Amino acid sequence: MAAQTIDQDRIDPKRLAAFIAMVFGMFMAILDIQIVSASLAEIQAGLSASAEEVSWVQTSYLIAEVIMIPLSGFLSRAFSTRIVFALSAGGFTLMSFMCAQSTSIGEMIVWRALQGFIGGGMIPTVFAAAYTIFPRSKQSMIAPVVGLVATLAPTIGPTVGGYLTDLFSWHWLFLVNIVPGIFVTIAVWVLVDFDRPDLSLLEGFDWLGLGAMAVFLGSLEYVLEEGPAKDWFGSDLIVTAACAATLGAMAFFWRNLTVPRPIVDLTAFANRTFTAASICSFVMGIGLYGLTYLYPVYLARVRGFSPLQIGEAMFVTGLCMFFTAPIIGRLTAKADPRVLIAAGFVMFSAGTWQASAITIDWDFWELLVPQMLRGIGIMTCMVPINNLALGSLPPERLKGASGLYNLTRNLGGAVGLALINTLLNNRTDLHLQRLHEQVTWSSQAALETLAMMTGALSRLGSDAERGAIKKMAGLVHQQAFVMAMGDVFIALTFLFMLLVALTPLMQRPKRAAGGGGH
Repeated sequence: MAAQTIDQDRIDPKRLAAFIAMVFGMFMAILDIQIVSASLAEIQAGLSASAEEVSWVQTSYLIAEVIMIPLSGFLSRAFSTRIVFALSAGGFTLMSFMCAQSTSIGEMIVWRALQGFIGGGMIPTVFAAAYTIFPRSKQSMIAPVVGLVATLAPTIGPTVGGYLTDLFSWHWLFLVNIVPGIFVTIAVWVLVDFDRPDLSLLEGFDWLGLGAMAVFLGSLEYVLEEGPAKDWFGSDLIVTAACAATLGAMAFFWRNLTVPRPIVDLTAFANRTFTAASICSFVMGIGLYGLTYLYPVYLARVRGFSPLQIGEAMFVTGLCMFFTAPIIGRLTAKADPRVLIAAGFVMFSAGTWQASAITIDWDFWELLVPQMLRGIGIMTCMVPINNLALGSLPPERLKGASGLYNLTRNLGGAVGLALINTLLNNRTDLHLQRLHEQVTWSSQAALETLAMMTGALSRLGSDAERGAIKKMAGLVHQQAFVMAMGDVFIALTFLFMLLVALTPLMQRPKRAAGGGGH
């Protein structure tokens, strides 16, 4: 009996090597969401694009990826993990090469959309594999690796992108994927043997459901990405996309309820723990992607940091994630995961609460503790949330559920960025109005500051008074923006604290469930 137990708990070296290759592929796919964010200006200049056009370098990738993520579960069941992942890795690598060869913004947007769509198949497949090919006793070793990659990749994306663009050129944002992508493709094709194709699933394939899902998720992602910049429903394009998303959603859910084999199995949401964990994942996406966006915006617009300097400042969070992952892995095997999730969100809240005191003078050291709390909090949440969401389901439902679970995190990021940008714009306008009421010709402090600026500019021989007024207006707007950022951090603090109240709704998965299956 003892020998049998040891054999069941043994990790097959071939499967471990295959899984490591898959994790590396997932890392590339998630990294590429944010790797261009710090280098859009360089891409814009290189391709002679407008500011609105270059934003689609990131938007097209996100829209395409969010469509593939829920579809990947069906594809891996029909064609097997080996075929789907190898084709995804190979296609992602090819599209990365094509992105680097782009000579116009139109070409770049097409290749980026294809890169996101094809690469999106790798992300949920890794999550599903982690909970099916390894024994439950080894989950405390495997789960932190998946959680670390899923959270570390978008966090260090601006860092990696900043370094590559600064040292070489923007082309290397994509060329860096070529050699690792070839390695991952070959390794997965040779080593993966987790399952077998079930081509019978293709009989009566729901093409209408696929089209409805693509319209629903693609239009929704567009509304969330472009809404804040286009004044939401003040734009005809946003109204049209919102209507398309609504109609697409209605058609998708109708097909899902009426066809024998829907392309996305939504029955996983009948599991209370999976649903609660997915809600936590959605909110965690807001924190993960929202703060990865907020800090660089502050450092660039207020502090004037270069992409490389922003990347170096943001790397603190990545380091904290890296060193926290193995500790959380050990704790998940001993402690109640719901306690860890609650503790993680409390740390997250503590970090955003401290960041709410932000001023125009904050630098690396003032942001150090909030970033450390963010990194430790993310890892403390991520690993046990993954375990609760996917560890509570039987192995045969993991592939479809993994796609849904990863979709919640991506949609959370999209919703979070839209809400953050909207709140940031509205609160900036409000604070600007209040500051204008104080900075008037009757304000002694304002007059003294204006006189000091005028005196400094008069030495340059220009129109000193006009220049001083313009400079003061800029300072007022900058102050209003920073005050609005403080308001956003306060809102995020209360949001994360609400998640603490949700953790009792989850149930701890049974230790005997899942893992090690074929």
